Amino acid sequence: MLRDMFKKTYTKIDMKSRTEENKEKKEQTGEAPVIPAGLWRKCNKCGKPIYAEDVKQNFYICPKCGGYFRVHAYRRIEMTADAESFEEWDREMEVCNPLHFAGYEKKLASAREKTRLNEAVVTGTCTIGGFRTVIGVCDARFLMSSMGHNVGEKITRAVERATEAKLPVILFACSGGARMQEGIVSLMQMAKTAAALKRHHEAGQLFVSVLTDPTTGGVTASFAMLGDIILAEPGALIGFAGPRVIEQTIGQKLPEGFQRAEFLLEHGFVDRLVERKECREILTRILKLHAGKENDPAACGVEKPTSLSSGKEPAHRGRTAVLLKSAWDSVLLSRSSDRLVASDYIHALFEDFIELHGDRYFKDDGAVIGGIASFHGRPVTVIGQEKGKSTKENLHRNFGMPSPEGYRKALRLMKEAEAFHRPVICFVDTPGAFCGMEAEERGQGEAIARNLLELSALKVPVLSIVIGEGGSGGALAMAVANEVWMLENAIYSVLSPEGFASILWKDGKKAREAAGVMRITAWELYALGIIERVIPEDEPASKAALPALAEILEQAIEGFFETWGAVDGETASKKRYERFRKF
Repeated sequence: MLRDMFKKTYTKIDMKSRTEENKEKKEQTGEAPVIPAGLWRKCNKCGKPIYAEDVKQNFYICPKCGGYFRVHAYRRIEMTADAESFEEWDREMEVCNPLHFAGYEKKLASAREKTRLNEAVVTGTCTIGGFRTVIGVCDARFLMSSMGHNVGEKITRAVERATEAKLPVILFACSGGARMQEGIVSLMQMAKTAAALKRHHEAGQLFVSVLTDPTTGGVTASFAMLGDIILAEPGALIGFAGPRVIEQTIGQKLPEGFQRAEFLLEHGFVDRLVERKECREILTRILKLHAGKENDPAACGVEKPTSLSSGKEPAHRGRTAVLLKSAWDSVLLSRSSDRLVASDYIHALFEDFIELHGDRYFKDDGAVIGGIASFHGRPVTVIGQEKGKSTKENLHRNFGMPSPEGYRKALRLMKEAEAFHRPVICFVDTPGAFCGMEAEERGQGEAIARNLLELSALKVPVLSIVIGEGGSGGALAMAVANEVWMLENAIYSVLSPEGFASILWKDGKKAREAAGVMRITAWELYALGIIERVIPEDEPASKAALPALAEILEQAIEGFFETWGAVDGETASKKRYERFRKF
């Protein structure tokens, strides 16, 4: 064995040396170098020869330019699944030629002989990180992984079996689109796969779609874009119409990066990019956060309490609500540049946080962050309005002022939480919804109104914590909750003090005076019954105060779950309605 290892090593060194000699020969004589067949590959991106074993060990990524090679289906499964855990389904299927298209069966036979595949997708079951799942992988070697009847049938059967067995589904999409030789029958596979996934979703099961290069046409317009979570490999071509078709249609050259995975992420259509080397680890984390017990509506809590009160008064309620500072002081503290932001609390309080992006309509809004995580072992959905900590971050996150796509992203994550019976925790911190012209064009008012409508009836417990500014409807859109808490130096108001003074007194300079009459501080709102809890700030909420604040919040959130965790969805929704009905 040791001798074989040394032989392989020296063969590799010898081959590289011969290649260098060939390169020198070409430079001297102009002749093409002789590259031993099978040992070397040419990168499609940089055009350089690469030792095949290096490519394999590097997850089929060019070690010289970072370009991604397309991966065969079985190799992809080998890279993703636990060793020897894959069990293939429907390996053999009869040839389907519904239009009796001339030469099609011969073309299929050739593809089968060349690839040793029966069709353009491989399906089955496996474990990933110990979690059982159904998996399907498209293989571009087989007629560019176009979707005909057998491809649609294999995917549909796999999804149906997953639904029956209550298993998640992971599909690695790669396709040139519909299979032309099957005409309208190919088109029907789009509806068939989508219908199967709808039933799978309604059964409360997870679907993760992984988009690889290329994912186009009817596959993009069906199962590939229907994931509860959509991941994409960097640089992958993803689109409905191919770039060549678009250029021919519009008569223009497309910009660099158009329809690539990064473009899709920016425009809100994928949750995150995943490097191939981290794909298995990310999928394991996702499966862990959706595994087993969280599909039980009572899983996020303990034994159901006798009432919706924990029976204990929170520690802060014994504190005399004496205003030791002016309301304007609270305004200034809530806006302080060194004040903790949502991401600080998320990373301090939750484990396994996986940030998800995009509203699936237009864009990913940096003013809203969100994703899935665990709290003391309980899967949760966490969402926050984020201002950023530097000028660059402030600009990227629009100073915490969400656009319509930010609210739509938040709502998408909340509805996903409802589907998987996860409680929702929101961190509210915004001067208000963005009021630019483009926000109006994309329906800012409708987006906020839709959140209010849907959150009012969400069938999971919702907790909202105002950590800084709670400005107007822009804050309320993430605070239609079973309980609303505020940090002691946070504010929550119908409008900014400046706006209030301008409207009532025609003088925005009277903001300090306005703050004093608006009743916007935490203790004032607690006294009015607008909020359920004040989180004390012995020191203003800055980096130094984070450990102490995190400890208080951790205990408080645990108490929230003790109270609400085992409450059924209908009751959670009803109690939320009653909470706002009394105002």
